[in-house]
Amino acid sequence: MLPAGFTIVILAAQFTTLFDATAELAAPLVVALAAAGLLLVPPWRGAARAWPAAAGVGVFAVFAAPTVLSGKATFDGYIKLDDTATYFAMTDRVMQHARSLAHLAPSTYEATLATSLTLGYPTGTLMPLGIGHVLLSYDIAWLYQPYLTFLAALLALSLYVLLDGLIPGRALRAVAAFLAAQPAILFGYALWGGIKELAGAWLLAMIAALLPWALERRARAAIPLGAAAATLVCVLSLPGGGWLFPALLAAGAIAFLGARRALVPKAAVLVAATAVLAVPSFVAAASWLSHLTAFGKESELGNLIGRLSGFELFGVWLSGDFRVDPPHSLAVATYILIALVLLAGAVGVWWAWQRRSWALPGYVVIAGLGCAIYVPLSSPWVGGKTLAMASPAFLAAALAGCGAGLAYRRFVEAGLVALAIAVGVFWSNALQYHKVWLAPRGQLHELETIGNRIAGQGPTLMTDYQAYGVRHFLRRAEPEGASELRRRFDYLTNGKFLEKGESADIDRFRLDGVLVYRSLVLRRSPAESRPPSVYALASSGRYYEVWQRPEHPPQTVLEHLGLGDANQAAAVPRCSDVLRLARLPGVTALATATRPQAIWLGYPPVSGDSRVTVTLAAGGQYTAWLGGDWYGRSSIAVDGHEVGSLRMELNWPGVFSDLGTVQLTAGRHVVTIRSARGGWRPGSAGTPFAYGPAALSAVDAREPVETVAPADARSLCGRRLDWVEALR
Repeated sequence: MLPAGFTIVILAAQFTTLFDATAELAAPLVVALAAAGLLLVPPWRGAARAWPAAAGVGVFAVFAAPTVLSGKATFDGYIKLDDTATYFAMTDRVMQHARSLAHLAPSTYEATLATSLTLGYPTGTLMPLGIGHVLLSYDIAWLYQPYLTFLAALLALSLYVLLDGLIPGRALRAVAAFLAAQPAILFGYALWGGIKELAGAWLLAMIAALLPWALERRARAAIPLGAAAATLVCVLSLPGGGWLFPALLAAGAIAFLGARRALVPKAAVLVAATAVLAVPSFVAAASWLSHLTAFGKESELGNLIGRLSGFELFGVWLSGDFRVDPPHSLAVATYILIALVLLAGAVGVWWAWQRRSWALPGYVVIAGLGCAIYVPLSSPWVGGKTLAMASPAFLAAALAGCGAGLAYRRFVEAGLVALAIAVGVFWSNALQYHKVWLAPRGQLHELETIGNRIAGQGPTLMTDYQAYGVRHFLRRAEPEGASELRRRFDYLTNGKFLEKGESADIDRFRLDGVLVYRSLVLRRSPAESRPPSVYALASSGRYYEVWQRPEHPPQTVLEHLGLGDANQAAAVPRCSDVLRLARLPGVTALATATRPQAIWLGYPPVSGDSRVTVTLAAGGQYTAWLGGDWYGRSSIAVDGHEVGSLRMELNWPGVFSDLGTVQLTAGRHVVTIRSARGGWRPGSAGTPFAYGPAALSAVDAREPVETVAPADARSLCGRRLDWVEALR
């Protein structure tokens, strides 16, 4: 069985990544085990697999739809949950060095690992992702979404087995497994990049499917069940092993009702297999358990708004966002469909009881008791995850109830109930599909390229909030994010720090803090300042510029006088300030730089058109900029000719995107900013955090830094400059 075999991949990699010396053996070991499996149990033998495969492929397609229909190789949940960036960081490290941070230079990447990986954060669910990266040499970021959808497919395969004997015909059973694998809350977590929720849901379903199978066979049949239980502990950490208590109760009930032979040997094998195979989790728990106190606090919401409704457990939630209640117009339909799931689920459990098909009742017991344990005793954040992992059980039971109707030849009633449940599930997930947040492929791929180019040329500073840059893509360049967890003090000129999520121009940072960094990766914008004179432009893309200084600069910057403000990089300095710099002890020259003026176009409406008339003093190449984030297609046109456009560009506030460049003449021009929302595309109904402003700016001629002798300092007075520096 594929779902059971996949646990071996996770467990094998968990053992090899216990130690730095063996971490890189994970991928070769898994390849060797896969080859052995193909030889011992050829996949072309055995029962027909077409219909379970159809269920798995169908679920894979549903969970992959937002990314696939965007037309870009990206992943879901960007900004909503930047934990994904931490998962990338941990996967990068654990596959090469286990949990060791030896010889890793101080950086945001290192600090992220020090507050997660070295503290024993569970890595079980990351193992296949890391192995895929090793085998394919493809960045983890672009493998993440296929892996999540594969976990959803594994859930469908497990549900197909659970429903055996309860729904007549393989085709109908495949349809039921397809529907039960996509409850609204689990689909919503998947759109957040919820890797542990999907893995947990799959493992709970597989454990329930294996319970009666193991009890009906010889003692060694308990080994796959032990492997599944150990994998669950490795995925959710040792406290997540609490899910095994309901599983043990379900196993006891199944044994009492059915298979009672050789229970003691089976129990001994099960306990031994679980204990031995879960050793990596026990090792990690030595550090991780002391950091779990927050997970029981009522105030620990994570990215939730409050506690989730327990009604979400039943798979239908017509809100478009599982964090909030359905709107008034859909509330009645939501609760009617939930009641239908409850009623059909009760019939399904009764039907399984009548058929002595114990896997489904066991699954419902595991899901229900697990929720009863975790939801009231844990934080809202953990409680929400619990509901998501348990939710497929109740949809599966409801569809089994429809199977009972078919068995009793109540075709119309069973068909109508199944259709209503299917409509509720698809409707719920369609609403969420239209509000998904997809990662900006262009930005992140550019950072991937930069990270490869400047590897070993750190330390590196990013001044915009970009968790994926400093935690993953730039990891080999000692990256620090000015508004991220960091090891260095990146003070602003006012003596403060940036708060998480904030961005700032390089001129707002103190000179001594900036010069620590050999490389600067700066987000382009219409009001972007040039870095200090010791830095030279190494590369420029659509989103980022890379500036680097020599390891030993030939000149020392004594003082950097930043000019301009948040709206304009350049301004006219006070002559007294320029002369003061020229009189500083040891000054041999003054340096200065210029930047083009930004022409602001205001904040356009979130949907529709905005027209602005501008008068340009000079002709030339101009870049069109749009700030903030948007979910449909936004474009800028000048005099009726489109300059450029971008679709679903997610940014933090204060960050701009380059929409394109156009040749313009001096004089009057009409600029149109257009935002088109709606339609079938993923995320088309999303609401921006901050949309705008728009701007035009002349393309920077990249003139070299200008230097003047101290005696000629007055020549800089009255000029519009980016900054002035005193050099020695």
